[in-house]
Amino acid sequence: MTRRVGYALLAGLAAVVVLISAGIFVGFGGTRGPLGGTPHEPQTSAAPAVSGRWVGTWSAAVASAEPGTQDGYADMSIRNVVHTSVGGSSARIRLSNLYGTRPLPLSHASLALSAGSGAPIATAGSMRRLTFGGRPAVTIPVGGEITSDPVRLAVPGNADLLVTTYSPAPSGPATYHPYARQTSYLARGDRTEDATGTAYTEQSPYWRYLTGVDVWSTRARGAVVAIGDSITDGITSTPGANHRWTDFLAARLRDEPGAPRYGVLNAGISGNRLLTDSSPLSPTNGPSLLSRLDRDALSRTGVKAVVVEIGVNDLFKAPRQLDPQKVVAGLRDVVRRAHDHGLRVTGSTLTPFGGHRGYSRRLNAVREQVNQEIRSGTVFDEVVDFDRALRDPERPLRLLPAYDSGDHLHPSDAGYRAMADALDVDHLRQVAPAAL
Repeated sequence: MTRRVGYALLAGLAAVVVLISAGIFVGFGGTRGPLGGTPHEPQTSAAPAVSGRWVGTWSAAVASAEPGTQDGYADMSIRNVVHTSVGGSSARIRLSNLYGTRPLPLSHASLALSAGSGAPIATAGSMRRLTFGGRPAVTIPVGGEITSDPVRLAVPGNADLLVTTYSPAPSGPATYHPYARQTSYLARGDRTEDATGTAYTEQSPYWRYLTGVDVWSTRARGAVVAIGDSITDGITSTPGANHRWTDFLAARLRDEPGAPRYGVLNAGISGNRLLTDSSPLSPTNGPSLLSRLDRDALSRTGVKAVVVEIGVNDLFKAPRQLDPQKVVAGLRDVVRRAHDHGLRVTGSTLTPFGGHRGYSRRLNAVREQVNQEIRSGTVFDEVVDFDRALRDPERPLRLLPAYDSGDHLHPSDAGYRAMADALDVDHLRQVAPAAL
């Protein structure tokens, strides 16, 4: 072999290596396909650099079909207002037609930073049109969900986003989360990229279709999902103030020295139970936590840890579950399934409800037996004692008055803060499931 031929071969091999390396670089850190297929990143999308990761910054668990929306929201723009836990340099959204009875056509969608004050006004220069597989329009099948292509946008942590969708034609009932504790907006016609917000004259206390927002972050290392009932949903927190216990936890994980830098995803549904699906009389209570665990928690973007707060409604709601061992067995099933995904679970004790109209000594006895099992350390990888954090030391069957919203069951804003403070955030960074 001549020296010239040898150099040519080496040059050719080097070119092949460069091409392969470029292919690896482009394919790294991609997004889900529109219907949750093989991860990929379209070359035309805003593919971020490979030094970061996709992390969930916000989520909501859809509970049911919205009553009175048999034809959906034809020729209307829906502007959901949501609050981030962590920030990033790019973002994408997740939309659901889980409870729809017909395909959901969306011809236009956008994402923007809110200008603040709870109004539907976008920060100047932040409006981004969203695409799905490179196209501006998409139809979500019955029972399906879709993830948008990412867009480059500097998303701060602890900030409001405006996520707007427009449907040009009638569809089935709207899939929604009924207790947002946040005002969102509607407008007639396609006002998707209206930054002024002047057309959004109708207010709404719901989140519709939107189930998640992810950001590309070089700082956040993952996300923690909090799944539970109305206490996690934050049903008695101050509307628009972001004072759910998960919001206070997000502040700790953003700012506290030594805390793991995780996004916080709220998967609470008011009225939710561990073991039993909602009845036709109260459909907004959602499917049981066991039946929605994978969808709402274990499959979330970048999830590193799970916190579970559930069980009181299993005692309250008909058919009542008065066997503490069945409740504990359900909690252990949650942990087993999370372990199958390599995730640790922090579980909470059941909180006091003395003075509530549903209180009885029998129900409280079941609650205390469940709590005894939880505190024994044989149910969850870690325990957060929300019962102890919230109860009145002088009347331990009741919430501390400062932590009581007034119904003797749900916490006040101060109570939600106490819950977040009770969590040992260092436990969230541990990765190996415990031997239970």
